[in-house]
Amino acid sequence: MASETKLTPGGQISGNVLFYKQPEPLSPEMHKSLGVNRVDGPFGFAKEGHAVPLAVTEFSLAALSSPIIFVGDDKMPLAVMGLNPGENLYLREDGIFEAGIYVPAYIRRYPFVFANDSGANQMILCIDRAADFISEGGDLPFFNADNSPTEYTQNCIEFCNNYELERQRTNNFVQILKDLDLFELKSATHTPMNADGSAGEPQTVAEFWGVSEEKLNALPTDKLVELRNNGALMQIYAHLISLHGWDKLIALQIYKNAVAADAAAG
Repeated sequence: MASETKLTPGGQISGNVLFYKQPEPLSPEMHKSLGVNRVDGPFGFAKEGHAVPLAVTEFSLAALSSPIIFVGDDKMPLAVMGLNPGENLYLREDGIFEAGIYVPAYIRRYPFVFANDSGANQMILCIDRAADFISEGGDLPFFNADNSPTEYTQNCIEFCNNYELERQRTNNFVQILKDLDLFELKSATHTPMNADGSAGEPQTVAEFWGVSEEKLNALPTDKLVELRNNGALMQIYAHLISLHGWDKLIALQIYKNAVAADAAAG
């Protein structure tokens, strides 16, 4: 499986990964004195994440708060957390998520990420050196005095290893949906109210790939049993149920727009 980032022969990181501004291979030579500071609002970096990559094993939890969609030729699954690029509606100004919102593992692993060193055929752990909470003498250092990874770093390596495994499971899940031709283009719409209380013209909020219920229901019984037995059917239903979350996002956006308008007028 290809990683999100790659390590070039010159030691540079290639690949555009959401949130990561300055990824560097973690090493005691470069980062021995660095560490992560404990902060009250640790997720401030995610304010621009209106749609965040999601692993298939997260669908059931994420479906409770976010629409789950698929995008691009690869049909990458995303948890939608805002309607406008660069605006996460679930993240408060103090860098903390609203209560009850599921925070995807993609966000929780930050500032760590693996890069694929194809030359050495291995994964290299990197950090985003631009992360605000990384500093000299941080509360949670990356390395011990003998240059070995601290317990904190070891735990982060394990988390990233597990994340890569989940990415592979997600790729396999998406491939199953492709092989069964279950995808169709979908759209989320909103019908605003006119000043006189009548319904306005419907507006398209988003277009995306999703599972077709019609195609799913038309599958032969043996295929449905296979999907049930390998766990894919439960995740498909989680995706379909999550799409009701568009109404929640739309209502939240309307509320925030109204608050902003009142503040500007006041």
